[in-house]
Amino acid sequence: MFVSIAFAQTAGGAAGGMDIMGMLPLVLLFVLLYFLMIRPQAKKQKEHKTMLEALQKGDEVVAGGGVLGKVINVGEQFVTIEVSSGIEVLVQKPAVQTVLPKGTLKSAST
Repeated sequence: MFVSIAFAQTAGGAAGGMDIMGMLPLVLLFVLLYFLMIRPQAKKQKEHKTMLEALQKGDEVVAGGGVLGKVINVGEQFVTIEVSSGIEVLVQKPAVQTVLPKGTLKSAST
């Protein structure tokens, strides 16, 4: 009626925890995430920082919101952009998105 003897299993696998094969998909997922998302974003941020450091008077730029203009003054944190003759806009440096090739604004206005 009662089970008289209970035997513990003597043949064993890994003693608690995950083995290498169990962690492999997690490691591969992290490596894939790094190469597809983290690395390209870091590279893009580095290029943007380099572009902002090289910004100088006379550059034609696109600022946030699509504002086109010519840089007339570069400060530590701010850039003054001439949008039209006599109209100047003061923007933060990180708001400058792209430096355009020279002469782009003249061809865009005609």
